[in-house]
Amino acid sequence: MTTPHPSGATPPPGCPAHAHGGLDGGPDNGGPSQRVHPLDRPDPYAPLKLYGPEFAADPNSYYDHLRQYGALAPVQIAPDVTAMLVTDYRAALDLLNDTATWSKDSREWQKTIAPDSQVMPMLGYRPNALFNDGETHRRYRQVISDSFQLVEPHILRTKVQHAADTLIQAFGANGEVDLIGEYAQLLPLMMFNDLFGMPDSYGERLISAIGGLMDAASPEEANAADAAFTSYIMELMAAKKAQRGPDLTSWFMDHPNGLSDEEVIPQIVVTMAAGNEPLANLIGNALSRMLSDDRYYSTLSGGALTARDAINEVLWNDPPMANYSAHYPRRDVFFHGTWVRQGQLVLVSYAAANNQFGETTLDQTRTGGGSHLAWASGPHACPVQRPALVIAMTAIERLTAWLSDIELAVEPDQLEWRSGAFQRALAALPARFTPITPDQAGATPWDSSPSSSTRPEPISTERRPASAT
Repeated sequence: MTTPHPSGATPPPGCPAHAHGGLDGGPDNGGPSQRVHPLDRPDPYAPLKLYGPEFAADPNSYYDHLRQYGALAPVQIAPDVTAMLVTDYRAALDLLNDTATWSKDSREWQKTIAPDSQVMPMLGYRPNALFNDGETHRRYRQVISDSFQLVEPHILRTKVQHAADTLIQAFGANGEVDLIGEYAQLLPLMMFNDLFGMPDSYGERLISAIGGLMDAASPEEANAADAAFTSYIMELMAAKKAQRGPDLTSWFMDHPNGLSDEEVIPQIVVTMAAGNEPLANLIGNALSRMLSDDRYYSTLSGGALTARDAINEVLWNDPPMANYSAHYPRRDVFFHGTWVRQGQLVLVSYAAANNQFGETTLDQTRTGGGSHLAWASGPHACPVQRPALVIAMTAIERLTAWLSDIELAVEPDQLEWRSGAFQRALAALPARFTPITPDQAGATPWDSSPSSSTRPEPISTERRPASAT
Protein backbone atom coordinates (compact mmCIF):
# COMPACT_ATOMS: atom_id res chain seq x y z
CA MET A 1 0.00 0.00 0.00
CA THR A 2 1.26 3.46 -0.86
CA THR A 3 -0.05 6.37 1.14
CA PRO A 4 0.83 10.06 0.81
CA HIS A 5 2.75 11.63 3.64
CA PRO A 6 0.82 14.23 5.60
CA SER A 7 1.63 17.83 4.82
CA GLY A 8 3.16 18.29 8.26
CA ALA A 9 4.42 16.02 11.02
CA THR A 10 2.97 18.03 13.87
CA PRO A 11 -0.66 18.02 15.00
CA PRO A 12 -2.93 20.81 13.77
CA PRO A 13 -2.99 24.13 15.68
CA GLY A 14 -5.15 23.99 18.77
CA CYS A 15 -4.90 20.20 19.05
CA PRO A 16 -4.50 18.88 22.62
CA ALA A 17 -1.27 17.19 21.49
CA HIS A 18 0.53 20.53 21.64
CA ALA A 19 0.19 20.46 25.40
CA HIS A 20 2.35 17.35 25.67
CA GLY A 21 6.04 16.72 25.31
CA GLY A 22 7.98 13.67 24.16
CA LEU A 23 7.71 9.98 25.00
CA ASP A 24 6.81 8.75 28.48
CA GLY A 25 9.81 9.07 30.75
CA GLY A 26 11.71 11.18 28.20
CA PRO A 27 13.40 14.50 28.93
CA ASP A 28 10.61 16.51 27.31
CA ASN A 29 7.80 15.62 29.66
CA GLY A 30 9.37 15.38 33.07
CA GLY A 31 9.11 11.67 33.81
CA PRO A 32 7.03 8.51 33.49
CA SER A 33 4.00 9.93 35.31
CA GLN A 34 2.99 11.89 32.21
CA ARG A 35 1.45 10.25 29.16
CA VAL A 36 2.21 11.14 25.58
CA HIS A 37 -0.89 12.17 23.63
CA PRO A 38 -1.61 9.82 20.71
CA LEU A 39 -1.40 12.67 18.20
CA ASP A 40 2.10 13.60 19.43
CA ARG A 41 3.73 10.43 18.11
CA PRO A 42 7.37 9.53 17.43
CA ASP A 43 6.32 8.16 14.02
CA PRO A 44 3.77 10.58 12.52
CA TYR A 45 3.19 8.24 9.56
CA ALA A 46 2.15 5.21 11.60
CA PRO A 47 -1.58 4.39 11.58
CA LEU A 48 -3.35 6.51 14.18
CA LYS A 49 -5.28 4.59 16.85
CA LEU A 50 -9.02 5.26 16.67
CA TYR A 51 -9.75 3.77 20.08
CA GLY A 52 -8.91 4.55 23.67
CA PRO A 53 -10.08 7.30 26.04
CA GLU A 54 -8.25 10.12 24.26
CA PHE A 55 -9.96 9.40 20.95
CA ALA A 56 -13.35 8.99 22.63
CA ALA A 57 -12.97 12.33 24.41
CA ASP A 58 -12.04 14.38 21.33
CA PRO A 59 -12.45 12.53 18.02
CA ASN A 60 -12.65 15.69 15.93
CA SER A 61 -9.00 16.51 16.71
CA TYR A 62 -8.09 13.11 15.32
CA TYR A 63 -10.12 13.66 12.17
CA ASP A 64 -8.52 17.09 11.66
CA HIS A 65 -5.10 15.49 12.01
CA LEU A 66 -5.95 12.68 9.60
CA ARG A 67 -7.01 15.15 6.90
CA GLN A 68 -3.33 16.05 6.47
CA TYR A 69 -3.00 12.76 4.59
CA GLY A 70 -5.66 13.73 2.07
CA ALA A 71 -9.03 12.09 1.53
CA LEU A 72 -7.87 8.76 3.01
CA ALA A 73 -5.65 8.10 5.99
CA PRO A 74 -4.14 4.98 7.63
CA VAL A 75 -5.67 4.14 11.01
CA GLN A 76 -5.65 1.35 13.56
CA ILE A 77 -9.14 0.31 14.66
CA ALA A 78 -8.07 -2.39 17.15
CA PRO A 79 -4.80 -4.02 18.17
CA ASP A 80 -3.12 -5.39 15.03
CA VAL A 81 -6.03 -4.32 12.79
CA THR A 82 -5.41 -1.46 10.35
CA ALA A 83 -7.63 0.20 7.77
CA MET A 84 -7.82 3.19 5.49
CA LEU A 85 -10.31 5.80 6.69
CA VAL A 86 -12.16 8.11 4.30
CA THR A 87 -12.45 11.54 5.92
CA ASP A 88 -13.50 13.58 2.88
CA TYR A 89 -17.18 14.16 2.12
CA ARG A 90 -16.94 13.88 -1.69
CA ALA A 91 -14.67 10.84 -1.50
CA ALA A 92 -17.14 9.18 0.88
CA LEU A 93 -20.00 9.70 -1.56
CA ASP A 94 -17.92 8.42 -4.47
CA LEU A 95 -17.04 5.23 -2.58
CA LEU A 96 -20.52 4.57 -1.22
CA ASN A 97 -22.09 4.84 -4.69
CA ASP A 98 -19.46 2.95 -6.73
CA THR A 99 -20.35 -0.74 -6.61
CA ALA A 100 -18.21 -1.52 -9.65
CA THR A 101 -15.01 -0.69 -7.74
CA TRP A 102 -15.94 -1.52 -4.15
CA SER A 103 -17.34 -4.69 -2.56
CA LYS A 104 -18.93 -5.32 0.83
CA ASP A 105 -17.80 -8.96 0.98
CA SER A 106 -15.24 -9.29 3.78
CA ARG A 107 -14.37 -12.99 3.41
CA GLU A 108 -10.94 -12.57 1.80
CA TRP A 109 -9.96 -9.73 4.13
CA GLN A 110 -10.92 -11.60 7.29
CA LYS A 111 -8.46 -14.37 6.43
CA THR A 112 -5.75 -11.87 7.37
CA ILE A 113 -7.25 -11.17 10.83
CA ALA A 114 -7.13 -13.30 13.96
CA PRO A 115 -10.46 -15.16 14.31
CA ASP A 116 -10.87 -13.86 17.86
CA SER A 117 -10.17 -10.23 16.98
CA GLN A 118 -12.58 -7.85 18.68
CA VAL A 119 -13.57 -6.34 15.32
CA MET A 120 -14.90 -9.60 13.90
CA PRO A 121 -18.44 -9.15 15.28
CA MET A 122 -18.63 -5.90 13.29
CA LEU A 123 -16.71 -6.89 10.16
CA GLY A 124 -16.83 -10.68 9.83
CA TYR A 125 -18.83 -11.95 6.84
CA ARG A 126 -22.39 -13.17 7.26
CA PRO A 127 -24.96 -14.14 4.60
CA ASN A 128 -27.07 -11.02 5.05
CA ALA A 129 -27.81 -7.73 3.33
CA LEU A 130 -24.87 -5.96 4.96
CA PHE A 131 -22.08 -8.16 3.60
CA ASN A 132 -23.26 -8.96 0.07
CA ASP A 133 -23.27 -7.23 -3.30
CA GLY A 134 -25.36 -7.14 -6.43
CA GLU A 135 -28.46 -9.28 -6.80
CA THR A 136 -27.92 -11.14 -3.52
CA HIS A 137 -27.78 -7.86 -1.65
CA ARG A 138 -30.84 -6.49 -3.47
CA ARG A 139 -32.83 -9.64 -2.72
CA TYR A 140 -32.04 -9.56 1.00
CA ARG A 141 -32.38 -5.80 1.43
CA GLN A 142 -35.76 -5.69 -0.31
CA VAL A 143 -37.18 -8.14 2.21
CA ILE A 144 -36.13 -5.86 5.07
CA SER A 145 -37.22 -2.56 3.54
CA ASP A 146 -40.55 -3.88 2.20
CA SER A 147 -41.42 -5.48 5.54
CA PHE A 148 -40.75 -2.30 7.53
CA GLN A 149 -43.00 -0.39 5.15
CA LEU A 150 -45.87 -2.58 6.37
CA VAL A 151 -45.45 -1.17 9.90
CA GLU A 152 -47.95 1.70 10.11
CA PRO A 153 -46.36 4.82 11.66
CA HIS A 154 -49.19 5.31 14.18
CA ILE A 155 -48.88 1.67 15.29
CA LEU A 156 -45.12 2.04 15.59
CA ARG A 157 -45.54 5.15 17.76
CA THR A 158 -47.99 3.29 20.00
CA LYS A 159 -45.51 0.45 20.42
CA VAL A 160 -42.72 2.88 21.30
CA GLN A 161 -44.92 4.63 23.83
CA HIS A 162 -45.70 1.29 25.49
CA ALA A 163 -42.01 0.35 25.64
CA ALA A 164 -41.07 3.79 26.98
CA ASP A 165 -43.79 3.71 29.63
CA THR A 166 -42.73 0.22 30.74
CA LEU A 167 -39.15 1.40 31.23
CA ILE A 168 -40.16 4.62 33.00
CA GLN A 169 -42.28 2.58 35.40
CA ALA A 170 -39.07 0.85 36.54
CA PHE A 171 -37.23 4.02 37.61
CA GLY A 172 -39.92 6.71 37.83
CA ALA A 173 -40.19 6.59 41.62
CA ASN A 174 -36.42 6.83 42.10
CA GLY A 175 -35.95 10.42 41.00
CA GLU A 176 -32.73 9.50 39.23
CA VAL A 177 -31.74 7.37 36.26
CA ASP A 178 -28.91 6.48 33.92
CA LEU A 179 -30.62 7.32 30.64
CA ILE A 180 -28.18 5.09 28.73
CA GLY A 181 -28.24 1.83 30.69
CA GLU A 182 -31.84 2.13 31.91
CA TYR A 183 -33.51 3.65 28.87
CA ALA A 184 -31.69 4.26 25.57
CA GLN A 185 -30.01 0.84 25.42
CA LEU A 186 -33.12 -1.10 26.44
CA LEU A 187 -35.86 0.52 24.39
CA PRO A 188 -34.64 -0.56 20.90
CA LEU A 189 -34.41 -4.20 22.01
CA MET A 190 -37.90 -4.07 23.48
CA MET A 191 -39.08 -2.64 20.16
CA PHE A 192 -37.41 -5.37 18.13
CA ASN A 193 -38.86 -8.06 20.38
CA ASP A 194 -42.31 -6.57 19.71
CA LEU A 195 -41.88 -5.83 16.00
CA PHE A 196 -40.60 -9.34 15.26
CA GLY A 197 -43.65 -10.80 16.97
CA MET A 198 -42.66 -12.03 20.41
CA PRO A 199 -44.59 -11.34 23.65
CA ASP A 200 -43.29 -8.77 26.12
CA SER A 201 -42.21 -11.62 28.38
CA TYR A 202 -39.43 -12.43 25.89
CA GLY A 203 -38.02 -8.91 25.96
CA GLU A 204 -35.84 -9.60 28.98
CA ARG A 205 -34.28 -12.61 27.23
CA LEU A 206 -33.37 -10.58 24.16
CA ILE A 207 -31.92 -7.76 26.27
CA SER A 208 -29.85 -10.22 28.29
CA ALA A 209 -28.55 -12.06 25.23
CA ILE A 210 -27.60 -8.95 23.22
CA GLY A 211 -26.12 -7.33 26.31
CA GLY A 212 -24.00 -10.42 26.91
CA LEU A 213 -22.73 -10.39 23.33
CA MET A 214 -21.77 -6.73 23.64
CA ASP A 215 -20.07 -6.93 27.02
CA ALA A 216 -18.72 -10.45 27.40
CA ALA A 217 -15.52 -10.37 29.47
CA SER A 218 -14.41 -13.87 28.48
CA PRO A 219 -14.89 -16.41 25.68
CA GLU A 220 -17.12 -18.41 28.03
CA GLU A 221 -19.44 -15.46 28.60
CA ALA A 222 -19.49 -14.71 24.87
CA ASN A 223 -20.37 -18.33 24.07
CA ALA A 224 -23.14 -18.34 26.67
CA ALA A 225 -24.61 -15.11 25.30
CA ASP A 226 -24.38 -16.42 21.74
CA ALA A 227 -26.20 -19.60 22.78
CA ALA A 228 -28.92 -17.53 24.49
CA PHE A 229 -29.37 -15.37 21.39
CA THR A 230 -29.47 -18.42 19.12
CA SER A 231 -32.11 -20.00 21.37
CA TYR A 232 -34.20 -16.82 21.21
CA ILE A 233 -34.01 -16.71 17.39
CA MET A 234 -34.89 -20.40 17.07
CA GLU A 235 -37.94 -19.99 19.32
CA LEU A 236 -38.97 -16.93 17.33
CA MET A 237 -38.73 -18.83 14.04
CA ALA A 238 -40.60 -21.83 15.45
CA ALA A 239 -43.41 -19.63 16.78
CA LYS A 240 -43.89 -17.91 13.42
CA LYS A 241 -43.67 -21.11 11.40
CA ALA A 242 -46.48 -22.45 13.57
CA GLN A 243 -48.60 -19.30 13.29
CA ARG A 244 -47.96 -16.19 11.23
CA GLY A 245 -48.86 -12.75 12.55
CA PRO A 246 -48.67 -9.04 11.65
CA ASP A 247 -44.96 -8.90 12.42
CA LEU A 248 -41.59 -8.59 10.71
CA THR A 249 -40.69 -12.27 11.08
CA SER A 250 -43.84 -13.40 9.28
CA TRP A 251 -43.35 -10.78 6.56
CA PHE A 252 -39.72 -11.84 6.09
CA MET A 253 -40.87 -15.44 5.70
CA ASP A 254 -43.69 -14.66 3.26
CA HIS A 255 -41.93 -12.05 1.12
CA PRO A 256 -42.18 -12.67 -2.65
CA ASN A 257 -38.38 -12.94 -2.84
CA GLY A 258 -38.84 -16.37 -1.29
CA LEU A 259 -36.10 -16.53 1.32
CA SER A 260 -35.48 -19.92 2.91
CA ASP A 261 -35.41 -20.29 6.70
CA GLU A 262 -31.61 -20.36 6.47
CA GLU A 263 -31.75 -16.98 4.69
CA VAL A 264 -34.42 -15.41 6.89
CA ILE A 265 -32.47 -15.95 10.11
CA PRO A 266 -29.42 -13.86 9.10
CA GLN A 267 -31.71 -11.01 7.99
CA ILE A 268 -33.42 -11.03 11.40
CA VAL A 269 -30.06 -11.07 13.16
CA VAL A 270 -28.60 -8.20 11.10
CA THR A 271 -31.74 -6.12 11.57
CA MET A 272 -31.56 -6.50 15.33
CA ALA A 273 -27.79 -6.11 15.54
CA ALA A 274 -27.39 -3.28 13.05
CA GLY A 275 -30.45 -1.49 14.39
CA ASN A 276 -29.89 -1.78 18.12
CA GLU A 277 -26.57 -0.01 18.69
CA PRO A 278 -27.08 2.97 16.34
CA LEU A 279 -30.64 3.54 17.55
CA ALA A 280 -29.64 3.38 21.21
CA ASN A 281 -26.78 5.81 20.52
CA LEU A 282 -29.07 8.17 18.61
CA ILE A 283 -31.52 8.33 21.52
CA GLY A 284 -28.74 8.75 24.07
CA ASN A 285 -26.79 11.37 22.10
CA ALA A 286 -29.94 13.41 21.43
CA LEU A 287 -30.99 13.32 25.09
CA SER A 288 -27.49 14.38 26.07
CA ARG A 289 -27.65 17.34 23.70
CA MET A 290 -31.08 18.40 24.96
CA LEU A 291 -30.06 18.23 28.61
CA SER A 292 -26.66 19.88 28.06
CA ASP A 293 -27.62 22.78 25.81
CA ASP A 294 -29.48 25.84 27.13
CA ARG A 295 -31.28 26.20 23.79
CA TYR A 296 -33.08 22.94 24.52
CA TYR A 297 -33.76 23.29 28.20
CA SER A 298 -37.12 25.00 27.79
CA THR A 299 -38.10 22.36 25.25
CA LEU A 300 -38.93 20.04 28.11
CA SER A 301 -41.72 22.40 29.14
CA GLY A 302 -42.86 23.47 25.70
CA GLY A 303 -39.98 25.48 24.24
CA ALA A 304 -39.30 26.12 20.57
CA LEU A 305 -36.68 23.41 19.97
CA THR A 306 -37.80 19.82 19.60
CA ALA A 307 -36.55 16.28 19.81
CA ARG A 308 -36.29 16.31 16.01
CA ASP A 309 -33.98 19.33 16.23
CA ALA A 310 -31.72 17.49 18.67
CA ILE A 311 -31.72 14.39 16.48
CA ASN A 312 -30.78 16.42 13.40
CA GLU A 313 -27.86 18.02 15.21
CA VAL A 314 -26.70 14.61 16.44
CA LEU A 315 -26.88 13.10 12.95
CA TRP A 316 -24.63 15.89 11.70
CA ASN A 317 -22.21 16.31 14.61
CA ASP A 318 -22.24 13.11 16.68
CA PRO A 319 -23.51 10.37 14.33
CA PRO A 320 -24.31 7.21 16.34
CA MET A 321 -21.97 5.16 14.15
CA ALA A 322 -19.01 7.46 13.57
CA ASN A 323 -16.93 5.17 11.35
CA TYR A 324 -18.23 2.18 9.42
CA SER A 325 -19.39 1.25 5.87
CA ALA A 326 -16.62 -1.30 5.46
CA HIS A 327 -15.65 -1.75 1.81
CA TYR A 328 -12.93 -3.63 -0.07
CA PRO A 329 -11.65 -2.66 -3.54
CA ARG A 330 -12.12 -5.32 -6.20
CA ARG A 331 -8.73 -4.36 -7.70
CA ASP A 332 -5.83 -2.06 -6.86
CA VAL A 333 -7.24 1.43 -7.22
CA PHE A 334 -5.92 5.00 -7.12
CA PHE A 335 -8.69 6.67 -5.15
CA HIS A 336 -8.70 10.41 -4.45
CA GLY A 337 -4.92 10.60 -4.44
CA THR A 338 -4.14 7.35 -2.60
CA TRP A 339 -3.35 3.87 -3.86
CA VAL A 340 -5.45 1.20 -2.14
CA ARG A 341 -4.65 -2.44 -2.74
CA GLN A 342 -7.21 -5.07 -3.70
CA GLY A 343 -9.10 -6.45 -0.71
CA GLN A 344 -7.83 -3.84 1.76
CA LEU A 345 -10.25 -2.68 4.44
CA VAL A 346 -11.54 0.85 3.86
CA LEU A 347 -13.93 2.49 6.30
CA VAL A 348 -15.96 5.66 5.84
CA SER A 349 -15.89 8.23 8.62
CA TYR A 350 -19.40 9.69 8.63
CA ALA A 351 -18.33 11.95 11.48
CA ALA A 352 -15.24 13.33 9.73
CA ALA A 353 -17.10 13.82 6.44
CA ASN A 354 -19.97 15.58 8.19
CA ASN A 355 -17.80 18.03 10.11
CA GLN A 356 -15.33 18.67 7.31
CA PHE A 357 -16.90 22.11 6.86
CA GLY A 358 -17.49 22.86 10.53
CA GLU A 359 -20.23 22.08 13.04
CA THR A 360 -23.81 22.24 11.88
CA THR A 361 -26.33 23.85 14.24
CA LEU A 362 -29.90 25.00 13.90
CA ASP A 363 -28.72 28.59 13.46
CA GLN A 364 -25.55 27.85 11.49
CA THR A 365 -26.04 25.51 8.57
CA ARG A 366 -23.32 23.53 6.87
CA THR A 367 -21.38 25.68 4.40
CA GLY A 368 -20.51 22.85 2.02
CA GLY A 369 -24.08 21.94 1.06
CA GLY A 370 -25.35 18.39 0.82
CA SER A 371 -26.81 16.03 3.39
CA HIS A 372 -25.27 14.32 6.39
CA LEU A 373 -23.90 10.80 5.97
CA ALA A 374 -25.10 9.34 9.26
CA TRP A 375 -27.36 6.97 7.30
CA ALA A 376 -24.53 6.28 4.82
CA SER A 377 -25.44 6.62 1.13
CA GLY A 378 -25.90 4.57 -2.01
CA PRO A 379 -27.25 1.02 -2.26
CA HIS A 380 -26.19 0.17 1.30
CA ALA A 381 -27.68 3.24 2.99
CA CYS A 382 -29.85 2.47 6.01
CA PRO A 383 -33.07 0.91 4.61
CA VAL A 384 -35.24 1.88 7.60
CA GLN A 385 -34.46 5.53 8.23
CA ARG A 386 -38.06 6.64 8.79
CA PRO A 387 -38.93 3.95 11.36
CA ALA A 388 -35.68 4.71 13.19
CA LEU A 389 -36.57 8.40 13.38
CA VAL A 390 -40.08 7.62 14.61
CA ILE A 391 -38.69 5.36 17.35
CA ALA A 392 -36.04 7.84 18.47
CA MET A 393 -38.31 10.89 18.46
CA THR A 394 -41.17 9.11 20.20
CA ALA A 395 -38.85 7.68 22.87
CA ILE A 396 -37.45 11.13 23.65
CA GLU A 397 -40.83 12.87 23.56
CA ARG A 398 -42.40 10.25 25.83
CA LEU A 399 -39.62 10.51 28.39
CA THR A 400 -39.62 14.30 28.52
CA ALA A 401 -43.41 14.43 28.66
CA TRP A 402 -43.59 12.27 31.79
CA LEU A 403 -40.43 13.73 33.36
CA SER A 404 -40.75 17.37 32.37
CA ASP A 405 -38.15 18.67 34.85
CA ILE A 406 -35.48 16.09 34.06
CA GLU A 407 -31.93 17.47 34.10
CA LEU A 408 -28.35 16.24 34.06
CA ALA A 409 -27.01 15.02 37.39
CA VAL A 410 -23.44 15.97 36.41
CA GLU A 411 -21.81 18.77 34.46
CA PRO A 412 -21.79 18.16 30.68
CA ASP A 413 -17.98 18.07 30.59
CA GLN A 414 -18.03 15.18 33.07
CA LEU A 415 -19.85 12.85 30.65
CA GLU A 416 -17.67 10.05 29.34
CA TRP A 417 -17.79 8.57 25.85
CA ARG A 418 -17.31 4.89 25.17
CA SER A 419 -14.04 3.85 23.62
CA GLY A 420 -14.00 2.20 20.21
CA ALA A 421 -13.48 2.99 16.55
CA PHE A 422 -17.01 2.45 15.29
CA GLN A 423 -19.62 4.01 17.56
CA ARG A 424 -20.13 7.44 19.10
CA ALA A 425 -21.85 6.63 22.36
CA LEU A 426 -21.93 7.77 25.96
CA ALA A 427 -20.92 5.38 28.71
CA ALA A 428 -23.65 6.79 30.95
CA LEU A 429 -26.06 9.73 31.10
CA PRO A 430 -27.00 10.33 34.75
CA ALA A 431 -30.10 12.47 35.23
CA ARG A 432 -32.45 13.48 38.03
CA PHE A 433 -36.09 14.51 38.15
CA THR A 434 -39.06 14.81 40.48
CA PRO A 435 -40.12 11.24 41.32
CA ILE A 436 -43.42 9.97 39.96
CA THR A 437 -45.58 7.18 41.41
CA PRO A 438 -48.59 5.16 40.21
CA ASP A 439 -50.97 6.69 42.75
CA GLN A 440 -50.12 10.35 42.30
CA ALA A 441 -52.70 12.84 41.03
CA GLY A 442 -52.95 13.14 37.26
CA ALA A 443 -51.86 10.85 34.44
CA THR A 444 -48.81 8.61 34.86
CA PRO A 445 -47.00 6.01 32.73
CA TRP A 446 -48.80 3.33 34.73
CA ASP A 447 -52.19 4.67 33.59
CA SER A 448 -51.13 4.54 29.94
CA SER A 449 -50.48 0.79 29.89
CA PRO A 450 -52.61 -1.19 27.41
CA SER A 451 -54.83 -2.17 30.30
CA SER A 452 -54.39 -0.19 33.48
CA SER A 453 -56.25 -2.88 35.40
CA THR A 454 -53.67 -5.47 34.39
CA ARG A 455 -50.50 -3.45 34.43
CA PRO A 456 -47.43 -5.34 33.22
CA GLU A 457 -44.49 -5.87 35.51
CA PRO A 458 -41.84 -3.28 34.64
CA ILE A 459 -38.92 -4.82 32.81
CA SER A 460 -35.79 -5.22 34.89
CA THR A 461 -33.18 -2.54 34.33
CA GLU A 462 -30.54 -4.35 36.33
CA ARG A 463 -28.46 -4.46 33.21
CA ARG A 464 -24.75 -4.53 32.55
CA PRO A 465 -22.82 -1.23 32.49
CA ALA A 466 -22.59 0.41 29.08
CA SER A 467 -20.17 -1.54 26.94
CA ALA A 468 -16.72 -0.28 25.99
CA THR A 469 -15.86 -1.82 22.67
